[in-house]
This record gives sequence, structure tokens and C-alpha cells, in this order.
Amino acid sequence: MTLRQAYEKCRNILKENNFDAPEFEAQTLVEAATGFNRTALIANGEKELDKNSEQLLLCYIKKRLEHIPLQYIIGSWSFCGFDFCVGEGVLIPRDDTEVVVNLCLDFLKDRQSKSTLDLCAGSGAISVALSKLANADVTAVELSDKAFLFLEKNIKSNNANIKAVKGDILNCYKNFEDGQYDLIVSNPPYIKTDDIESLQKEVRFEPKMALDGGKNGYDFYEAIIRRWSKKLKPSGALAFELGEEQAAYVSELMSNSGFGNILIENDLGGVQRAIIGTLLVK
Repeated sequence: MTLRQAYEKCRNILKENNFDAPEFEAQTLVEAATGFNRTALIANGEKELDKNSEQLLLCYIKKRLEHIPLQYIIGSWSFCGFDFCVGEGVLIPRDDTEVVVNLCLDFLKDRQSKSTLDLCAGSGAISVALSKLANADVTAVELSDKAFLFLEKNIKSNNANIKAVKGDILNCYKNFEDGQYDLIVSNPPYIKTDDIESLQKEVRFEPKMALDGGKNGYDFYEAIIRRWSKKLKPSGALAFELGEEQAAYVSELMSNSGFGNILIENDLGGVQRAIIGTLLVK
């Protein structure tokens, strides 16, 4: 089997099974199995695939047909221009999250002090982006054992200056001094508990603890605003990623807790995806 034939076989199988982007996924899987990227694939299309690569590709295709996320299969994904190791037990970085990163970058750019706290840090996508792009001094907090291993690995692989702390953000706020952070950011679990089982098959492979935001989806927003706001400096900012139709309620929570200058930003699909507000000086 040639490289071109391998790509076409993979693409056709995915297309027949109604995957949304069979060309992209086939190219990604072939590259992961063979090391040939799109340009090399075109240039070496008639090159025979060695047996090990062929078996590996077939294994990847089988996993994909089981709806195991593409990112888990290849073991890495890109976010904000940085590569992150991902796998079972950690939330996959998504382009939507870049919206909250951009709000944070805009806030930090004019501040001399950039002490930042990332709650529910997961793979470290937000932490690494802010550390590298804003030169922020980041502390990343994550509870899950599996996710914490990915967090540490991604900090190291991206040569980022980040302090990783293993802790439950619902309780460990007691271990942090008040008034020390310029920015607190979180992409918290925000899916309603009853909606978890109706999510896309691929999403259900991701850790439930990173998805489940409680009965109404707001458990972590409420807890973070209530327990962590006092950790901010005066005029410090709090930023969140949002689920669909959550912006109004989270904005009200923040406003009622002393935040002003609240800004909500849409993702490319028009969903109100991120929010940031500054703690008003009394």
C-alpha cells in the first residue's frame, strides 16, 4: 500500500462512517502513523508504506471508528501556537478557549505586574499561553491526578515558567493569600449534569469531572466568584470561559460581587464564550 492509497483508504472509511472532516482526519492520522505531513504526503504519495506504519494506521482508524477523540489517538494537539500532550483523563484544548485567552492578554498587556492564577488548569493550555505570550507569572491549580501529569508535562515541554499546584479549587482557596493576584482565569466544568449523556460521543470520552458543572451548570462559577475573588488585587480581573447561554447569569454574579467593566466576547460561532471583569476599588 502506498502513502496515497493509505490516505485514500482512511479518508473513505471515515467518510462512509459519516465523520465530519474525513480529509483532515485522514491526513492527521496518516501523519501520526508515518511521520509524513501534508506536503511530504503529496511529494511521496507513491512511496510504499512499511508494515509497522500500516498496522499503526489501521489501529488508529479502528480507534477513531470507536469515536475515541482524534486528539487522544495522536497524543497531542495545538493551542495558541503551542503543542500540548493530551490523552485519557484530560480535557482537550479547543479553539473556543482562545477567546478567553485573548481577553486575558488584553488585560495583562498594560500591567507591570502580571501575577496570574489559572483554576481548573487541566492540560495547562491557558497557563502556558499566558506565560509565553504575556510573560505572566502563572500558578496553575488542578485536582485530577491524570490531568496533573499532563499539566506538568506540558509546562516542561513548552519551557514555561508556571507553578503547578495540585488541589481542589473548592477548598484550597484557604491556602492562598488574599490580594495577591492581578488575574484569575478559569475554564471550569460548565455542562449541566443531566446533559452529559447527550453530548457528542467523542466528548463523553473526556473526563466527567472536567465537564460536569452541576445541576444548572453554574456550580464552579458561583464557587470561584464567592471563594476566590478576595485573592485578587484591587482592580484585578476575573475571567471565565462560558457555556452557551451562560453569559447573562455569570455577568450578574460578577456584578453582584463587586466586579465592573464587564466584557463578554463571542467565539467564531457567535456564542458568548468568554467574560472578564475587574474588581472595583471601594
